[in-house]
Amino acid sequence: MNKQTPIKMAIANHIREHSSIYMFITVLFLMGVIFGAIVVNSLNWNQKEDLYYYLSQFFGQVSEGQFATSTEMFKQSYLHNIKSVGLMWLLGISIIGLPVILILLFLKGVVVGFTVGFLVNKMGWGGFLLSLVSVLPQNLLVIPAFIVIGTMAVSFSLKMIRQQFVKRANEPILQLFTKYTIMMVGISVILVIASGFEAFASPYLMKNVIEVLK
Repeated sequence: MNKQTPIKMAIANHIREHSSIYMFITVLFLMGVIFGAIVVNSLNWNQKEDLYYYLSQFFGQVSEGQFATSTEMFKQSYLHNIKSVGLMWLLGISIIGLPVILILLFLKGVVVGFTVGFLVNKMGWGGFLLSLVSVLPQNLLVIPAFIVIGTMAVSFSLKMIRQQFVKRANEPILQLFTKYTIMMVGISVILVIASGFEAFASPYLMKNVIEVLK
């Protein structure tokens, strides 16, 4: 029987300890995705056509190679992710930040659901293929990362609330804060990969798909 490494044991213990929060966050995110897809169907014809016009212009620029440099796209993508991580970290250490964390996670799901839903609604299988190369790859890493971030932020916020309002609670907040911060930094490092793919691979994959769809 193989012994578990300390890292595997720590991950297993972490998931077991926060399993209910992970479940809640995942369901909340999926509800956001579903809601985003439903919103697409609630748009009227003019709104869809306006959005599709701007989208078509963007695809035209991509097919002609007229997009920002990969380095600039990487900086923008990673800066956006880091700002999101920083905001979640800040909300996690504030007692009143708990509902905002949940709203942000729901909205992140809405954005993903709306983007994929709109592409498929307007372009059919072509939109589905574009979603596979432009939305799915980096989000295979970004979505789990933000589910972990959201879970840690909610967990730490709940512990802060217990520390403030439940007199019997005597949790080592400084130790928890250190672990919480280290995990946020670790997730930030992992998100470099997602931003790299979005900046260096996605534009060329999109260009190839657009050329095929023409």
